[in-house]
Amino acid sequence: MCGIAGFLAPPGEQADRALLERMVATLRHRGPDAVGYTIDGRLALGVARLRINDLETGDQPIATENGGVTVVSNGEIYDFERLRTELVARGHRFRSRSDTEVVAHAWEDEGERCLASFDGMFAVAVWDRQARRLFLARDRMGEKPLYYATVQGWFLFASELRALLSHPVVPRTLDFAGLARYFAYDYVPDPHSILAGVSKLPPAHCLSITNGAMDVRRYWDIPFRPEPETDERAWATEIARSFDRAVELRLAADVPVGCFVSGGIDSTAVAATASRYHPGIATFSVGYLGSPHDERAYARLAADHCQTRHHELVVSPKDAEAVLERLGRLLDEPLADMSFVPLYLLAQAARNTVTVALTGDGGDELFGGYPTMAAEWWQRHFARLPYGIRALLGRAGARVWPEAPFGQFLEALTLPPHVANQTLIGGLAPRPRAALLSREARDALGAFDPYGDIDDVLASCPTSDVTARMLYRYCKFYLAGQNLVNSDRASMANGLELRAPFLDRTLVELVSRIPPHLRVGGFRHLKRLLKNAIGERLPPAIRGRRKQGFGVPFGPWFRGPLAGFLTDVLAPAAIRAGGFFDPAEVGRLVREHLSGERDHRKALWSVLTFELWRREHLH
Repeated sequence: MCGIAGFLAPPGEQADRALLERMVATLRHRGPDAVGYTIDGRLALGVARLRINDLETGDQPIATENGGVTVVSNGEIYDFERLRTELVARGHRFRSRSDTEVVAHAWEDEGERCLASFDGMFAVAVWDRQARRLFLARDRMGEKPLYYATVQGWFLFASELRALLSHPVVPRTLDFAGLARYFAYDYVPDPHSILAGVSKLPPAHCLSITNGAMDVRRYWDIPFRPEPETDERAWATEIARSFDRAVELRLAADVPVGCFVSGGIDSTAVAATASRYHPGIATFSVGYLGSPHDERAYARLAADHCQTRHHELVVSPKDAEAVLERLGRLLDEPLADMSFVPLYLLAQAARNTVTVALTGDGGDELFGGYPTMAAEWWQRHFARLPYGIRALLGRAGARVWPEAPFGQFLEALTLPPHVANQTLIGGLAPRPRAALLSREARDALGAFDPYGDIDDVLASCPTSDVTARMLYRYCKFYLAGQNLVNSDRASMANGLELRAPFLDRTLVELVSRIPPHLRVGGFRHLKRLLKNAIGERLPPAIRGRRKQGFGVPFGPWFRGPLAGFLTDVLAPAAIRAGGFFDPAEVGRLVREHLSGERDHRKALWSVLTFELWRREHLH
């Protein structure tokens, strides 16, 4: 695991090593163990390395024996030993045991076709010296990030936005469309970013620059070509076998490995399977005293069941405030996910024991684990009811279930189905979003619709099945844009590598062959197929649990110990100085939340996160 950065200087200029070193220095949290640089005419490649495999000879950049191909890589190619054996048999000579050198020799043999052979999470940069070609690629599901920009004849790339901003030619200009996307989704979906002129390479895409011409294309996609076979037992057997392989591959490392355990089905399944290969593996969980969000009891149950060496972390409001004070620096692009705070603190604590941790990321997206997925069916059918009946149901629901998001559910019915469902999984609905923005921001946006990104992505979905398209959308947006970004930033800020067995290429392609109706059921049957596949590995109490998100008690904390921090950051003068929000509307949300009249923690968190980011980066 590493941070990579580099650039092509304008024609006629030589690459400046000092500029490269400045970019790499901003990524040392990702790679605290070593740095490396390559300069070749206009080309500069740099890396900050976290040593996971091949601790002695695997430092980067790595070149082939004749120096014709040089590679820097962030991530892991899990089946690199098999690929290395095949390459040696074809006459290639290696000087290390690293997966990065495998990438270099595979490129030498096959060029960009080598991507088809890689099973892993990665962002790689390849310099083909003879062809004078720079090639970038990102893993299939989007576990590892990669930003790029073309400015004043320069082409620059890096693992994080902060590295690009350290180069003097990259401007710090807010993209108002990025601002709208951030509030619509809780993040800025690829290929866009929060800054004008900066893009993210999407998952499963590659970028090539030869003779000044840039080409970006997709090299893989989630297949979603269901087979007619509906024997659930047969599918369950295949899932279990593929899942075992995925976990075993991700346990390979020359450093200590553990598991994050929340007490949910996915993370418990990972820990239970990992403990078969590594008995007594270390597990880690996080919680809060006196909060309904505290899942430590279930995590402890999972750890006892798996007989792991379990570690617990209790996060207090004071701990959270210490992270909030640094949030603008920790997030180099705004991300409105409250779970970043406990995940960051958990990664920080786990790093004292392990360098790699396995997670349950991706299980919900592949196996239909979110209640909002079940709600999508109800949304489509409720939308057919006359407006008067929907309004009546909304008022009745608000009286019977005052804490339930029933009003939000009904309000979303006026939107297209895929947009309506998006407002349930994250982001702010159009009306409250518009009310938050300043007049200047609204004028700059005009009629821009951030949900057009969903249509653009769904245009590539290889099936017309409604349920399959929903799963595709969750993988492309919520998983790639929010969950994996959250995991990457929180862990790599502490030099900890997270690995997600559910995102194994073979497993994803297997699950994509399963008919969607077997993966997504009603509210009572979430993840039924996964439970059938690996349920015997779980304690009954966990197998029967309802889905509970990775919640954080910021609602009551904002009314109590964090009230001062909230009101300081969102003070009218500060909001007015920023210029992006309406001070009166933000003030109303703060007052109503502090008084207990309404729970505005979601909107307040989004504004708070953006303001902390703005103060750090827009200057």
